[in-house]
Amino acid sequence: MSPALKKLEEQVIVVTGATSGIGLATARKAAQAGARVVLVARDADALDTLAHEMRQRGAEALTVAADVGDPADVARIAREAVQRYGRVDTWINNAGASVYGNSEQVALADMQRVMQTNLWGCVNGSLEAVKLMKAHGGGAIINLGSEVSDRAIPLQGTYAASKHAIKAFTESLRMELDKDKASISVTLIKPSAIATPFAEHAKNYMDQEPALPPPNYAPELVADAILHAAVKPERELFVGGHAKAASVLGGLMPRAMDRFMRSTMFDQQQSDKPSRAGRSDALHAPDSRRELRARNRSAARVSERSPYTTLEMQSAPVKTALLGGVLLAVWALAGRPGMRKA
Repeated sequence: MSPALKKLEEQVIVVTGATSGIGLATARKAAQAGARVVLVARDADALDTLAHEMRQRGAEALTVAADVGDPADVARIAREAVQRYGRVDTWINNAGASVYGNSEQVALADMQRVMQTNLWGCVNGSLEAVKLMKAHGGGAIINLGSEVSDRAIPLQGTYAASKHAIKAFTESLRMELDKDKASISVTLIKPSAIATPFAEHAKNYMDQEPALPPPNYAPELVADAILHAAVKPERELFVGGHAKAASVLGGLMPRAMDRFMRSTMFDQQQSDKPSRAGRSDALHAPDSRRELRARNRSAARVSERSPYTTLEMQSAPVKTALLGGVLLAVWALAGRPGMRKA
């Protein structure tokens, strides 16, 4: 069944990983739209700073310091949200972590921590959201996958594995809820490389500082896709045409994509700066700098628009009309004099 989702200004929205990157951009946009926002991250001080910022602008926010990899912490998020607001309308499982390095180098404990945050954080949040939404009239669960949900990359093997697993879990949960006729929308968001502090917060085993491969898209584009899915049921949304291309080409030409990535992705995920001595990361504990930053400092070029994602978020008739227009244009171009083969 197709759930009837509320307008953003009528919603209570849980955002995990709310103090950085995509989560921060999403929380700010949700608050600006008038939603009551439940802000979740491990760092209580950073959460308080963000909540103060929102309240200064007239928004309503609840903070819950929690580790999404801990089921008891996630149950507490649900409990405190219901105690304050009576329900949750949208639950966004965004919190994530990564490690850069060859799989042979990376400590098993670090791999397990990535999976605990990314996969189990998503599972824990989704299952709590299902319980709440079945009891309070439905809603939307939005899980953050990645372009690497469909096509793995080198040097972030565990991260790619976690995003593959999130895709599988999300699809399975969606089918089960459909069978139950639950009024719950389940969406997977698949961003391309996004210009957030992601690489700065990742643990690094490489000699060089980690980097995000181009093109880098603005985190606000992901926030727009997430909040679109909060009001309109969507199966999945790619953010950035590059993510869709990687998915399609990875399925059609896997060996060719292996060769392409072998020739590009090792260099593109390493900057020209040596890895910092005593480098801090946010894998096992919050970043000690406690900055509220949606974007990274080093992205030279950031794509502020994604025509592909804009098209994905159109209604079905509009998408059909636009695609039809593209096909007609191609047909007309192919039929022009001088364009045909003799």
